[in-house]
Formats: sequence, structure tokens, C-alpha cells
Amino acid sequence: MTSDNKLGPQTRLTHAGRKAEWTGVEGHPSAVVNPPIWRASTHLYPNTKALKEGPKNNCDGRFFYGRRGSPTQWALCDALTSLEPGAAGTMLYPSGVAALTGAFLAVLRPGDVLLMSDHAYEPTRALGQTLLKDFGVETRFFDPLDPAALEAAFCERSRALLLESPGSLTMEMQDIPAACALAKARGVVTIMDNTWAGPLGFTALEHGVDISVMSLTKHVGGHSDLMMGSITTTEQWYAPVRRMAQLTGQVVSPDDASLALRGLRTMAMRLERSTATGLAVAEWLEKQPEVARVFCPMLPGSPGHEIWKRDFTGGCGLMGFAFRGGTVEARNAFIDALKLFGIGYSRGGFESLVTPADPGTIRTASPWPPKGMAETDRLAVRLAIGLEDAADLIADLDQAMGAWRAASE
Repeated sequence: MTSDNKLGPQTRLTHAGRKAEWTGVEGHPSAVVNPPIWRASTHLYPNTKALKEGPKNNCDGRFFYGRRGSPTQWALCDALTSLEPGAAGTMLYPSGVAALTGAFLAVLRPGDVLLMSDHAYEPTRALGQTLLKDFGVETRFFDPLDPAALEAAFCERSRALLLESPGSLTMEMQDIPAACALAKARGVVTIMDNTWAGPLGFTALEHGVDISVMSLTKHVGGHSDLMMGSITTTEQWYAPVRRMAQLTGQVVSPDDASLALRGLRTMAMRLERSTATGLAVAEWLEKQPEVARVFCPMLPGSPGHEIWKRDFTGGCGLMGFAFRGGTVEARNAFIDALKLFGIGYSRGGFESLVTPADPGTIRTASPWPPKGMAETDRLAVRLAIGLEDAADLIADLDQAMGAWRAASE
């Protein structure tokens, strides 16, 4: 059932990763609903012949040693792979950043050039500017909204292209199929951080991406109680990605894998709810005089909406907005006045979160504020919408705007 992509997404989420051999015992397959938690560092062999044969079968579903997982982790990998048409397999990592690192190390070598979207997640940028630089890899940033800039950025040493759409903090929509076509024509590997929509909202491999990375900490976990990342990739890249993960000792605990599996079962419904609520919040923000621009590609008329409508089948509750002028102190007063939004990083949990955002401090290849916004409208706020009632979140934002106005006077 896990390989039948004709099934609806919620059906696949419900049944994926529940192979009979992982949920039962000999003579009683599928004895339980959920794969049990297999806590084991040591895997035992029946005899020396089996021990000798062990290294020859490096794939999920075969016991070898704890670093290669057990049925709990294999079930999660199987489920994630089933959600991505065209995928050959999935590897798990202790965080989303670890997964991005694993993708880069599997592809890049000293002397290579990595092209990175200028709106990429800040820790991803840091990887390019520090770790990869130390390894002899050059990272070049490009404007994600300027196809000509991307085309001009390619060179003979270009090896990989890092994409993210929508972009971190400000939600710019890049044309992923077009970017992948440019890369493919030059033999460049495409890596995408697909955490925002995930495979339910954007099937990355079907749109030309070679390696799809997700922070499972976010929507898959869904309850703000685990850290994990994943790489789901094609037949061409699965073996190199798997090899690098094993060489660097990447492994997640079976307990966390079980939590991720639990979150996966309800992910579609949670995303549907947070997406609808996020859109309602975006529509309200768009009408407020204090707001210069709302960053939400799902919002009709917003920059990038047509690309989102063309390529995406879903979204999430992550969005943001820029104030019309104001000061840092006024923005802080707004954030501090919120009662239903926790102040903290991450997203995808059941609770709503808020953080200040200052994109101009990290951008190097694209303008901030963008075209159509005044230079004074630099201060932004990122909202991660949870599962609360939309009316309550809007009322909370409304009263916090009063704090912003008072601090601005």
C-alpha cells in the first residue's frame, strides 16, 4: 500500500510505514497498529556466517548495527519515501541542518561552487560561509527572483544549486522547475529545502529537484517535542547520500522516530487547519494601516501567488509582514504584547509563535526592502500560525497593534 501513489495523501499518511514485518511477529503479522520502538545499539547474528554476510546487505530492513536503524526508523523512512513520487529512499538526521549538511557533503568536493538562493534559511547560509568554505567549497548567492542572475551565476565549477521556495522570513516564490531546468542542462545537482510545504504541498522530485530536504522538527513532528531532519532523493543520489550519512555516523533515536511517525499520521489535517488560519490572518493583516506588506504566497494578489497556485497543492501557517515605518522598540512592544503567540524559533507545532525578522542584515545578492516597499519599511515580523481559532489570533494581533502605535508615538 505504501507504494501506491494513486491513493490520497491522508490515506498514504495513515498506512505508510506499517509493513507487516514491522508491526507483527512470525505467525501474527500486523499484530499492532504502530511499529514498536526498537531500542538497540547491538544487533545479534545467529552465527559467524550471518555475521560475515551482514555488511553485504546495506539497506533498510536488514539488521546490522544500531547506527543503521531498526524497524522504528525504517518505518519512518518508508513512510516519507512513499509521500514523494519518484523517490528511491530516505535518510534520517538529528536535525534539519544536519540533513542539509549531509546533502552538501554527499555532493560537493573541494574546488566546487555551490549556488545558493539569497533568501535561504540563515543556518543554511552559515554552512556555506563557514563549514563548506573551510572544505574548499565556494558559495555564491543569487537573487531568487531574477532568472538572469541565476543563469549568470553558473560557471564551470558549479556543482550544486540550493533552492528554497518560499524563502525564509520573506516568502519569495522562486520558479523551481525553471531553476532545475537550468541546473540540469549544466549537470548541476539541485538540492531543495522543502520544509515549508513538504511533499503534501509540493512534490519536489516531480518538479525537477534531485535532493529534497525537510526539517521533520516542524510539521512532521507537529508537537514541538523532537528534533529531526530528512533527505528524500532519487535513485541516482540515494546511494551517495546514504554512504555519507553512514560515514559521518548520522542516526536518530527510535523514540524520536516513533514520535515523528505519530505526527505524520495527522500532518495533513494539521496543515489544512494552520494553512486556512494563516490565510485568514494574512487577509486581516493586509487591511491594517500599520502593515506595509504581508509575506504570504497563498494570499491572492501577493508577489509569487501565481507560481504558488501553479506548482503547489498546499501550504502552511508560516508567514510574515513588514511594518509601515516604525522603530525596533515599537516592533518589540508589539511582539511583547502578544498573549497567544509564544516568542520562539521553529514552527509547525500546534502552538503559534512569533519572532522579529531583519532580512536586510543577511541578504547579499537581493535588495531589502524589495521593489514596491519604502526604504523605511524594513522591520518585519515572522508568524508561525498554529491550531488556535483564527478569530482569537486576529484579536490578539489587533490588541498588540495598539502597543505598536503607542510605542511609535
